[in-house]
Amino acid sequence: MSRFAYVNGLYLRHPEAVVHVEDRGYQFADGVYEVCEIRGGRLIDEALHMARLERSLKELRIAQPMSLGALGVVLREVVRRNRVHDGLVYLQITRGVAPRNHAFPAEGTPPSIVVTAKSSPRSAGDLRAEKGVSVITVPENRWDRVDIKTTSLLPNVLAKQAAKEAGAYEAWFVDADGKVTEGSSTNAWIVTMDGGIVTRPAESGILRGITRTVLFEVAKAAGLRIEERAFSLDEAKAAREAFISAATAIVTPVVEIDGHPVGNGAPGTVATELRRRFHEFAAEAPARSRGG
Repeated sequence: MSRFAYVNGLYLRHPEAVVHVEDRGYQFADGVYEVCEIRGGRLIDEALHMARLERSLKELRIAQPMSLGALGVVLREVVRRNRVHDGLVYLQITRGVAPRNHAFPAEGTPPSIVVTAKSSPRSAGDLRAEKGVSVITVPENRWDRVDIKTTSLLPNVLAKQAAKEAGAYEAWFVDADGKVTEGSSTNAWIVTMDGGIVTRPAESGILRGITRTVLFEVAKAAGLRIEERAFSLDEAKAAREAFISAATAIVTPVVEIDGHPVGNGAPGTVATELRRRFHEFAAEAPARSRGG
């Protein structure tokens, strides 16, 4: 648990870190968020996370509470105060506090901002990757703008709970055409029998994951081919490998889908290699920008 949190300009001990009952994040889930990996005490791919945050705010017409540079200072201070060496930092910005009304509040209403950080030992993720994880599938029932990293995540919560109750790690959404979109908190990938890596295009239907973006460079450097296209659930079950990616999971092999083994039912070489090489590229993120 976070020992300290940043709330609207103040660094507070966790029990005192509260927001107003009429904050629109609480009333309407009217806000956006980012989760960034902390590795060795430093933020991973901070520039990419901040660029996506800026885009999400613009798409929802929420005012940016401070410059990205100032926000970076806050993130690092929260990490420092919580003494996090390896873990996650969470940032949430909402449209602010106002009397409950569906329409936007009066112009000039200041947005609310909350930042927390917590430790998460690498060993837990490494063990999951070593053994591989199972996923279940659920019908796609989310709104069309999943490309915005909004705090409105109820379908994702229900999907993740369904996975937990089934003894699985993750749930993949499957659309009306039988195509996999993404996981409840991860991007979805498969490896075809000829070694091609496939993931759904990020223009619509999925979130453009930061880890997903970096993996394009990792794969290129490893001489691997990535194809952006939709893939069916049947294709995923028949794939040589499958894996998920996220700041919270890096690259984690999927060894079972809906009780059906993927490949030989063990983590594959492609996913394992991508995970091994990931931080060689992610660590460079603050120094330059990326596309993809």
